[in-house]
Amino acid sequence: MDADWAHELGDQLDWHWRNRLRPRLVGLTDEEYFWEPVSDCWTVRPRRTENEMGGGQFTVDYAFSAPATAPVTTIAWRLAHLTVHVLAKRAEMHFGGPSIDYGGYVYAGTAATALDQLDRAYDDWSAGMRAATATELGRPLGPNAGPFTGRPLAAIVLHVNREVIHHGAEIAVLRDLYSG
Repeated sequence: MDADWAHELGDQLDWHWRNRLRPRLVGLTDEEYFWEPVSDCWTVRPRRTENEMGGGQFTVDYAFSAPATAPVTTIAWRLAHLTVHVLAKRAEMHFGGPSIDYGGYVYAGTAATALDQLDRAYDDWSAGMRAATATELGRPLGPNAGPFTGRPLAAIVLHVNREVIHHGAEIAVLRDLYSG
């Protein structure tokens, strides 16, 4: 039996998206979006200097050498990470999605804007991934694919599925803690 791997991989993420993650984001308020459960969280914040990441009024905390101990992150940070780094950039790189620039991205200053950005990034990723053929999913990735160099495109798809599921669960926990 020949499996339709794009369909199977897409359904794995889409089921989680439609039944778990996206419903949990309904009603997200700006207060929850920016809530810092502990001090020194990484978040999306109003720009303080021109040297910060982002192209608009808001910037996202980030370090190109990851800290030894990862900081706690807010819902705003996690939504930005899912939107830009996990979905949009990978849709651009692997499926010809819209161009995205980490340094110039206009990070959302409200929960509603962040959710709109997330929905668009998810749609771009999902459409590109579902259009992939079995041959494309089996294609080895080139030398600029970091830890995925030489591995099949399907490895990135599985990684994106895992990232969306695990960061989505973390967002759900933060919402539970906020309301508790």
